[in-house]
Order: sequence, then C-alpha cells, then structure tokens
Amino acid sequence: MHITVAGKSVDTGDALRFHVEQGLNTIASKYFDHAMEARVVFSRNRGQFLCDINMHAGRNLTMQAEGEAPDAHRAFEAAAEHLGKRLRRYRRRVNEHARGQAHLRAAGPPRQASLREAAETPMDDDAEEKADAAHAMVVAERPEFVMQLTVGQAAIRLETAATPVLLFRNSASGVINVVYRRQDGHVGWLDPGQA
Repeated sequence: MHITVAGKSVDTGDALRFHVEQGLNTIASKYFDHAMEARVVFSRNRGQFLCDINMHAGRNLTMQAEGEAPDAHRAFEAAAEHLGKRLRRYRRRVNEHARGQAHLRAAGPPRQASLREAAETPMDDDAEEKADAAHAMVVAERPEFVMQLTVGQAAIRLETAATPVLLFRNSASGVINVVYRRQDGHVGWLDPGQA
C-alpha cells in the first residue's frame, strides 16, 4: 500500500512516518488485503494536533477519519481507531449482505418443466417428496386466455385436452376455478368461492 504522510506547518519526522505506516498497514491487513493507498495529513489547531486520514481501500471505497490530540502520535492513534471502526462496520455489512444472498446462490437456477412433462413422468410418493425438497418446480407454459365456462363445460374440455389441469372462470360465480384429473381417473373441481 502506498502511504503519503504530509504536514501543514507540522514537522513529520521519520519516527512519525514509521508509526503511521505501521499502524495503517496493520489496519489494512486486518480488514482489506487490497488497500491501495492512504494519505495522512497532520496540522495544528489551537495547540492541538489534527490528523486527517483518507484511505482508498478498494474499488469505489474511500474511507476518511479524523483525530485530535495534544500529541501528533496520539492524534494519529485517534484517527486510526476511528478508521478501524468504519472499516469494521463496512466489512460487517458486506459480510451480512453476502450471508443474506447465499441462499439465493445455493438454490441454483429453478427447474423448468411443462405441465405435460410433469404429468407424463410417473413418480412414487418417496421420489415425489425428495424432488419437492430438492427443487422447487417452476411450471412454464405459454400464456392462455382464461375462459368463462360452467363446471360441466370445463370438465368436458379437460377430457378433450391433453392437460391434467384446466383453469377457468366459473360463469355462475365469476370466480377463478380449477378442474383437474385425479389419480383415480375422476375429475376434481376446486372452487375457492365455495369455501
């Protein structure tokens, strides 16, 4: 890391430069291995030493900290402590965000299958439970117009269509209903308006 130590009306000797370089390298190695550069400026104000640290810690990340003390070394220590707190908070937020996003990466891309493929693939109960636990199935079909039908008309359309499920708007109630082919071969009817 490239470190520049400067002083405004303050003499920055070798001991102070060494102290600054050692302190900033310790902070940078603790939180960011790839810190690029830091600029430390010492000045005086009403008998106090001021230390201003600007650290370019990474791509699009610049941290700034200030410290004030009667001694230049203590002013740097105060500013370095402030910088360390900021870097620690930033690092914690990045880690929490990464942990929050980990479940999205671990799940992987969703599986896609059409209703026809899902109906044609025979599964026993154990295999079905394992498949449900392993992957959430996203059903991908072409968009269709929801027809307004009676329950009898929907059952007839289900018999003639090659799909196991038919979504329709019930002409009697105006509510979306579903007819489906049950495992025993009969037709089932779901009407949320009747519940």
